[in-house]
Amino acid sequence: MTTRADDDPTRALLRAALRHSGARCAALCAVSTAATAAGLLLPAALGRTLDLLLTHAPAAGRWVWCSAGLMLLLAVLDACASVLAGTVDARATAWLRRTVTGHLLALGPRAADRLGAGDLVARLVGNAAQAGTAPGALAALLAALAGPLGGMVALFLIDPWLAAVFLAGAPVLALLLRAFARDTSECVARYQRVQGRIAAGLAEAVGGFRTIRAAGAEDREAARILRPLPELSRAGHRMWRVQGRAAARAVAVAPLLHLGVVAVAGFLLTRHRLSVGEVLAASRYAVLATGVGVLVGEVSALTRAQAAARRLGEVRALPVPRHGTRALPPGPGRLELRGVTARRGGRTVLDGLDLVVPGGTTLAVVGRSGTGKSLLAALAGRLTDPDAGEVLLDGVPLPDLTHDDLRDAVAYAFERPALLGPTIEDTIAFGRVPPSPAQVREAARAAHADAFVRRLPDGYATPCAEAPRSGGESQRLGLARAFAHGGRLLILDDALSSLDTVTEHHITRALLTHSPHPTRILMAHRTATASRADAVAWLDDGRVRAVGTHAELWRDDAYRAVFGDEPAEDDGDRAADEVIAVERPSPEAPAEGARR
Repeated sequence: MTTRADDDPTRALLRAALRHSGARCAALCAVSTAATAAGLLLPAALGRTLDLLLTHAPAAGRWVWCSAGLMLLLAVLDACASVLAGTVDARATAWLRRTVTGHLLALGPRAADRLGAGDLVARLVGNAAQAGTAPGALAALLAALAGPLGGMVALFLIDPWLAAVFLAGAPVLALLLRAFARDTSECVARYQRVQGRIAAGLAEAVGGFRTIRAAGAEDREAARILRPLPELSRAGHRMWRVQGRAAARAVAVAPLLHLGVVAVAGFLLTRHRLSVGEVLAASRYAVLATGVGVLVGEVSALTRAQAAARRLGEVRALPVPRHGTRALPPGPGRLELRGVTARRGGRTVLDGLDLVVPGGTTLAVVGRSGTGKSLLAALAGRLTDPDAGEVLLDGVPLPDLTHDDLRDAVAYAFERPALLGPTIEDTIAFGRVPPSPAQVREAARAAHADAFVRRLPDGYATPCAEAPRSGGESQRLGLARAFAHGGRLLILDDALSSLDTVTEHHITRALLTHSPHPTRILMAHRTATASRADAVAWLDDGRVRAVGTHAELWRDDAYRAVFGDEPAEDDGDRAADEVIAVERPSPEAPAEGARR
């Protein structure tokens, strides 16, 4: 059962969506209520027309036209309500997707870590569309409630005994609706959770489709993704059973009430207290008053929308990192981590870590897989926050900095860069403040990406989707993007792993001599990269085991074991040094050149 605290983000989200389409929702409610009012007037008009026709009164013709006009008005109002409902749903859905997407981007990696990329996509696509129907469903429900209430009032006006017969069974109908809403909410929530699990499995499979194909495990993966289908089927069947039971109970109760009203109306007709037309009107009003079918449909739609909004509310409830108001003072980019502890998946990855990176230096971070190198990289530029301790840049804690100051000061390059932007030039320029075209090309040359970009059909104007790239070329574009944006701190999170040895040598040399960033942190896996850094931080068991030059640390057998059997300087590095010594241009990697 959902607690009140859990419901608060959901209610806040639905209220905001309702306010966003407030004018249209009000118009929808007004039009739907007007249609209900026209529907309530129609039985009275038809009854009056029948009485006049039976007595051959001269006014019968006018009442026939009045009834026809009401039916035409009812059709027009229903059409307008349908158009408005579609408009409200579309606007609310768009607003929800925009709002939750913005919140997700502000959250950063923690949202995907907690909920999973596939589940997030399911929430943004399917659940947002379902939740977007909530404002329209609420307006329709208010108008639908006017039908039974108006029908009951009309029965009272015809004869109080008719209303009394209906009121005797009304509590049963109310209990049916209440039980239906409760059971439907539980079933829909379970159904949507299972949908999210299937979407998460599909996202994982799409991300690893090459591995799946290479292993010949297509059928096994399809079975894994679809394993929750029986549970989804059970949840779906339960929803239908709940709705079917509610409809069956309504069918059992509503006709009895209808028959009771008609029977009393017939009895009053025999006593000359009602006319034939009034009996007809009473019969129609009894149908409206017992219109549980309409209410069941509207309650079901609103319940499904609320369940979907609850899943969006879970995303919105995740706290977004807050930024301060301080500006960075002048400084060389000195980075300091004090007592930093970070946990992931219930495991302490970094434990009370202390590290100082002097401004203007290059630090290589080495360690075995799983020691927290990527997490340290994320903490250094505040892509995530530590569970304890603090990170400072030039003496200022990162949370105290304004968003713009922080993002202008820190640049990142990643192992698998997301190349965002319509063209190659836009991809390199992607950032808060785009650099000039000259800066883009200079950064591409520093990252050794300029040569292969110029060979593309339209050079820097080539659409990203039409630019075939190897893994190393993608990394070079990511490096160029980092180089193009100045700042105090450059963090390379395994951003050289797909490069050939010679290209890595050239880029590392450019980093040390021509980088626009005074301070550089590299997550290193090769001895060549570590040896060129000013200092090496050796991570082990969640702490910094030692800091020193690569040559100093190389004397330790445990440090050498981090690199496996790799020698201090391999043949490829010596070849690269020879290439640089004779000042020959850097050759393309065979795998990358052959691919083109």
